[in-house]
Amino acid sequence: MGAGRLYVAVAAGGFRRYATYRAATAAGVFTNTVFGLIIVCTYRALWDARPHLGGYDQAQAVTYVWLGQALLSTLAIGGGGAEEELMERIRTGDVAVDLYRPADLQLWWLAADLGRACFQLLGRGVLPFLFGMLCFPAYLPSDAGTWLALLVTLALAVLVGFGIRYLLALSTFWLLDGSGISRIAWLAGTFCSGMLLPLNVFPGTFGEVVRALPWSALLQAPADVLLGRADPLGVWLFQAGWAVALLGAGRLLQSTATRRVVVQGG
Repeated sequence: MGAGRLYVAVAAGGFRRYATYRAATAAGVFTNTVFGLIIVCTYRALWDARPHLGGYDQAQAVTYVWLGQALLSTLAIGGGGAEEELMERIRTGDVAVDLYRPADLQLWWLAADLGRACFQLLGRGVLPFLFGMLCFPAYLPSDAGTWLALLVTLALAVLVGFGIRYLLALSTFWLLDGSGISRIAWLAGTFCSGMLLPLNVFPGTFGEVVRALPWSALLQAPADVLLGRADPLGVWLFQAGWAVALLGAGRLLQSTATRRVVVQGG
């Protein structure tokens, strides 16, 4: 099997794996919808008091909420990506098997995470988004070009998200337990991606710094493209730059880790 076919098979396997858990998917759709309703009610009250906060009108703010609910699991902003299994395999020593495979460790887990992300978007993200668009006054672009640009932005967001989480997973080679750093990353990702509030609402230097961090490529960047608040080309360059930097850093850290690896568990 050629290298390309191998990674396609790994991605397809990741998709089928998550598609197996239908009850969990249904529960996830319900959970995302309920939390979306709660956040929408909060946002509408906030935008009633502060119209055009962050440059959004209320309809755009509603769309932002449901886009966030669609991407929460897709981009594993709150955890739940392939990195959790990789952390466990490093902790137990099973990563030694991965290193003996005739495949690149980073590309293997990237392919697996791409399969997971595709299923989470289709199986868990689309329905809450459609529910929100049908039940609330929301903003939706009418031109197909914006939707195509959004798809490119989402693909780059998946790469950035994986790059962040892969670095976290590799830290387990030294920490031996990734639970602590995972919780820190969850807090940072939830806030800095714009999941709590759009990053556009933060003024001054603080807002500029938060919007320059890689987490903003996960939710804020796709939202800006969908809502017509940013030039897609500039967003793509921003995301691609972070994707290259993070994946390159992951490659270097992987090389260092595998030279010094100590298998835990025999």
